[in-house]
Amino acid sequence: MNISLPTRNGVEPPPGPRRMEDLGISPVMMRDILLKTMFRTNLSLPSDIARAICLPLQLAQELLDLARGQKLVEAVGSLIGQGGNEVAFQLTDGGRARALDALAQSEYYGAIPVPLEAYKAQVKRQSIRDIRLSREDLQSAMGHLILPPDLLSNLGPAVTSGRSVLLYGPPGNGKSAISNGIRDAMRDKIYVPRAVEYGGQVITVYDPIVHSSAEESKDDPNSLRRSSNRFDNRYVLCERPTVITGGELSLDMLDLAYNPVSRTYQASLQMKATGGIFIIDDLGRQAEPPQKIVNRWIVPLEEARDILTLQSGEKFTVPFDTLVIFSTNFHPNEIFDGAALRRIFFKIKIDGPGQENFLKIFAMMARKKGMALDESALLHLLKVKYPTINNVFANYQPVYLIDQMIAVCEFEGLPRQMTPELIDRAWSNMFVKDEVILK
Repeated sequence: MNISLPTRNGVEPPPGPRRMEDLGISPVMMRDILLKTMFRTNLSLPSDIARAICLPLQLAQELLDLARGQKLVEAVGSLIGQGGNEVAFQLTDGGRARALDALAQSEYYGAIPVPLEAYKAQVKRQSIRDIRLSREDLQSAMGHLILPPDLLSNLGPAVTSGRSVLLYGPPGNGKSAISNGIRDAMRDKIYVPRAVEYGGQVITVYDPIVHSSAEESKDDPNSLRRSSNRFDNRYVLCERPTVITGGELSLDMLDLAYNPVSRTYQASLQMKATGGIFIIDDLGRQAEPPQKIVNRWIVPLEEARDILTLQSGEKFTVPFDTLVIFSTNFHPNEIFDGAALRRIFFKIKIDGPGQENFLKIFAMMARKKGMALDESALLHLLKVKYPTINNVFANYQPVYLIDQMIAVCEFEGLPRQMTPELIDRAWSNMFVKDEVILK
């Protein structure tokens, strides 16, 4: 039976295993992972081995006893470890031979994996579709942005649906910053498996580059209350993950990554993003056309499940519990057909600011950069410069112009200042003159 644990951060944790049967993995597979871990790490104390394979000490000891009964490990005497007496173990000749044979089949060692069905159950317990963000949550996360008044009204339902969102509009108006703000608004935590097992294959899921660990659970072998029993230590308590890709995204990143040398699998990008956000920035800049990317996700977006394939050709399904945010500078009709657009649940246009919001952004950035506003310089910018581009404002322009003026001031040895002349010099770098260059 499993320990029933209270929810944390609104998410029910995976129950800590009490018996070997609770782990859901075949004893032979667990034994082989134990042997491979001992072989690769040279660990001998049960408490160290328990931490390495992410099991409670009692269950790690049962695995050691199983291997000992099969003459694969042997006791080498009592040692002082973690402040108490522990019997150390080492591999026998037969154990080393079995470890090498198991490594030839798969180099995976370390944490005992979570069975696929248990993983699915945990995903359901912490589904992103159960998140309820308020207007205040979004405002708090995006308080540093000057946003159109109706944007949060459109963005809120899109985010709380936990489905898919398309942000589109001219470049430089904060689509990426808004995507990051959505991520920051999700302050709760979820449990990410270190690895998942299906059909005897192990798929590593936890990735320190993608997942931000909130805390580490450690087991004290002398404590009556094991800290690792607070939840199944085969999982890592993490911030809700965010995967951000841009022009480098390719379709093979959306499938399992198989290493033929180590004979191990790594989870796909969207599987790593489960329970969190998958942001595809600069959609339309990838080698693959946007239509093909959405076509790959027709089933996941509609049915909340993804189909993955092993090297053997066997297919299996995993949850697709991810808020997908597409961000593009192209008009949706240029890159998608009608069928693809139907699969994207929300479409939100992010326009450039009007003059009033532009001035607010300019003043805010000038204050952050330590530059005093100058009325004559601002009038020159608004009355002389912007009419040359039909008064089309963009959110990126204030910080761009201010940074340009700061660079000139620092080179000329001047205090940070704003003048019509400096505005002209900054403006000349913001756009490239349309001309023919002779070759």
